[in-house]
This record gives sequence, C-alpha cells and structure tokens, in this order.
Amino acid sequence: MSTIRIATWNINSVRLRLPLLTGLVEALRPDVLCLQETKCPDELFPHEGLSALGFEHRAARGMKGYNGVAILSRIPFRLRGDDPDWCSRGDCRHIGVDLDVPGGLELHDFYVPAGGDIPDRNINPKFAHKLDFVAEATAWNASRGPARRAVMVGDLNIAPLECDVWSHKQLLDVVSHTPVEVAALNGWRQAGQWHDAMRHFVPPPEKLYTWWSYRARDWEASNRGRRLDHIWVSQDLAGGLREMQVHKPARSWAQTSDHVPVMIEVSL
Repeated sequence: MSTIRIATWNINSVRLRLPLLTGLVEALRPDVLCLQETKCPDELFPHEGLSALGFEHRAARGMKGYNGVAILSRIPFRLRGDDPDWCSRGDCRHIGVDLDVPGGLELHDFYVPAGGDIPDRNINPKFAHKLDFVAEATAWNASRGPARRAVMVGDLNIAPLECDVWSHKQLLDVVSHTPVEVAALNGWRQAGQWHDAMRHFVPPPEKLYTWWSYRARDWEASNRGRRLDHIWVSQDLAGGLREMQVHKPARSWAQTSDHVPVMIEVSL
C-alpha cells in the first residue's frame, strides 16, 4: 500500500527563508509541502530553488508583502480552478490541487486571517473578516458534503482546544482562542466531517503547540505556545494515518518563522 507524506508550514516569507527549507526536507522528507504567508508575488516566486529541493511540481498564489500560499510537490497535480475567492478579496489565502495518486487526492492549503488584536467584529474589521472567511469556508464545505479522499492543511489562526494553548483561562479573550472563533472553526471541521489528524496522534488533554511568539525572550523556556496550524483528513483516510510530526526544532533555526512545520504520513 502506498503512503504519502504531506507537510505544512507558515514560512513567513518564502524568499527570506528559502535556505531553511533544506533542513525541513531533510528532517521530514515530505512528498508535498504546503506553505502559507509566502509574502511573494507570483512573478518573483523562487521556482529554481524549490526545484533544486526536488519539488518539480509547484503552484503559488501570492502578493507583495503579505499573505500568499503555495503547494510544492514531488507528485504531479492539477490546479483546482473553481474554488471560491473568499470574501471576494483576491487576497491569496487558499490554493487547492488534485494530486495524481491512485484513487486521486484532493489537497487544500489555507491561510486564515489572523484577526487583529480586538475580538469584536463591530469595532475591528480584521476580526470581522476572519469570522466571515471561516463562515464562507464552512458554507462551502457544507454545500459539498462530507470530504472524500481529501486533506486540508494550513495556518488556520485558531487554537480550538483548551490544551491547544498554554493557558485556556488567560487566552479566552485573546484573538485565536475566543469562544466565537473556536465555535466557528469547529463548525467548519464538522461541515466537512473532517478528522483532526494531529489530535489523532496526540489526544487531549496533552498539550500541543505549533506557534510561539517572537515577543518571548526565551520561547522554549516560557513555552507559551498555541496550536494555530492544522491538518485535517477526510474520514475515509483517517484509518490510514501512520505518523505525525510537529518539527519543534525549526523554531530555533536562525531567522526562522514563529510557526513550526507539521507533517503527516497517510496510506492511500
């Protein structure tokens, strides 16, 4: 039975951190790598450097300075052209492909809006945009029915479980862990009947983080993390999950992202 390794990373500038991808590839050996916050317009995307890492198949949707998503693959794929333009903004927060594997595999890479600092949609347009984005994605998933032969990854900018943050009590009013965001993300997952692949391997109440703030003087010692990055698989793939890694050493790389890569291996 064949398996596939799919990794996701909010790289926080693909051109700035291109050299770090060598270490990621050596550590995780992904067949497919999904990136968020590439911060790179399509015409400047570093195709040559990524081809040198063995990713001959690439799709990017980016813009100057912020946002941006990309899928890098050793496996041929077809770019999905009929997926929505979320909130009609054209702000490069989603890219989807159909991977050329036996039985086919649909793969979606999302970068959900961060939402600003104030968790009130009436006075914070960024928070309103975040909630509207997730609501649209939820409705889209609901209209398509339960996911089949599909994987969804990305920086979803919401930590849904109490054990996905360093302090549930202290972060209840902090954007990324507020009850309204948690309910929205859970609604999205339920709309597609997605299976949480990370918690498949690390069930609650064990703590699990993928992000540590740049503001921390010693991020590892304080360990005030959040699980903002996610991998969901359709129910028909859940039984084939073989491995999951949160590559925490990446947080200590020089000039690294404040997120770390996550990888799953699943039988097809």
